[in-house]
Amino acid sequence: MNTSEPKNTKLIEQCKIIDLPVISNPKGNLTFIEGSNHIPFDIERVYYLYDVPGGAERGGHAHKGLHQMIIALSGSFDIKIDDGFNSKVIHMNRSYYGLYLCPMIWREISNFSSGSVLMVLASNKYDPDDYYHDYKEFSQMVQQST
Repeated sequence: MNTSEPKNTKLIEQCKIIDLPVISNPKGNLTFIEGSNHIPFDIERVYYLYDVPGGAERGGHAHKGLHQMIIALSGSFDIKIDDGFNSKVIHMNRSYYGLYLCPMIWREISNFSSGSVLMVLASNKYDPDDYYHDYKEFSQMVQQST
């Protein structure tokens, strides 16, 4: 009898904070990111969110195949991640920390501080067919794939 859990029930464990390099200087700090070196994918797209109104939430979706790195360039926010079995909230507030998100992770982003800037590094160009926008549909797909 196989008592091991299906691999999808631990997908959230692949999501992790990655320490990015910091070069300190009396004139200021510098952090850089090289795709497939500091992060586990090549970067195809970069976008950022800013001027998020107080109380607003972002995200509310999952990607079928896209890998992402989320960085708080300025300010702070919370990211709730969910693999359909487990969830956790990660507070982002350091510009030299990136949160790696593998495909099939639902994310909800909230509690943006005033002046916060969230940058996303993505493994692919925008593809509207790569999204789950409905949590129930996402959850059903995850349950079926175990």
